[in-house]
Amino acid sequence: MDFDLENPLTAFQDHHLPPLFASESDHTPNYHYKSRDSDLALRRDAVSMIFQLSGSFDRFVQYLAVNYFDRFVSAQGMPRGEPWILRLVAISCVSLAAKMKQVEFSLTDFQRDGRFIFDVQTIQRMEVLILGALKWRMRSVTPFSFLHFFISLLQIKDSPQLQECTRNRAVEIIFRAQSAETVLICFKPSMIAASALLCAAHDLFPSQRLCFMNVILSCEYVNKETLLDCHNAMGETLTDGFESSSLDSISGSDTPVSVLHRHRHCSSSETTTTPHEPSKRRKICDFRLSQIQHC
Repeated sequence: MDFDLENPLTAFQDHHLPPLFASESDHTPNYHYKSRDSDLALRRDAVSMIFQLSGSFDRFVQYLAVNYFDRFVSAQGMPRGEPWILRLVAISCVSLAAKMKQVEFSLTDFQRDGRFIFDVQTIQRMEVLILGALKWRMRSVTPFSFLHFFISLLQIKDSPQLQECTRNRAVEIIFRAQSAETVLICFKPSMIAASALLCAAHDLFPSQRLCFMNVILSCEYVNKETLLDCHNAMGETLTDGFESSSLDSISGSDTPVSVLHRHRHCSSSETTTTPHEPSKRRKICDFRLSQIQHC
């Protein structure tokens, strides 16, 4: 069976939801994975190395490699000592992620980087150490695993184009959030996925954001306080602009305005407007439980 970040439990069916949500804690860095300034600097260096080493691979390999690094460090501590140790861990995480994604590569590609030379056996030994620290749970449950489920809850389910547009924006937000500081690392993947979708909705469908928030908060698997904390933290970390062309590809009568008009069930105080496409990303507004109203 092929590895699929968005569907780690074979076919996505309702009866797979409980084990999916139940297993996500096993793929999340320990709650106490907080860091001193020196640790944050080392993590930035490691993430930069991973991005450089995996530049020829797709971004999901990068995401998996950073996920492995964060989980390894949360279990074993930040690699310290000689600079080559951190680079060896980064190389090994990229190697393991590429193997999981079944990407063709050679370890010899990582042996020399201009500063350090690693033999294949050294890289493989570090891979074994990482595998042990992660308890061989390499088929990570990531935020991508939950996107299909949460998108299916939103009131755009009858428009595949809008679903794809929203998903693409959320995927981009998830990628960007991972490279941020450790503020988001310890949230469960499902909370990161839901928060990313809400951030995407804030950009694309600003008048519907409270409605979407209520829909997701009503999910039995979602803790309200945790989701609001994760969403607000994500909004604070995402300050860069987005280049968006997704909505431009929607044509015909199924436009964002017409679809949202058909499916709008929010209170009359919210009016449907054309999805906002900002040239620079607006700060995601903070949500509080007192603000959430029933749709």
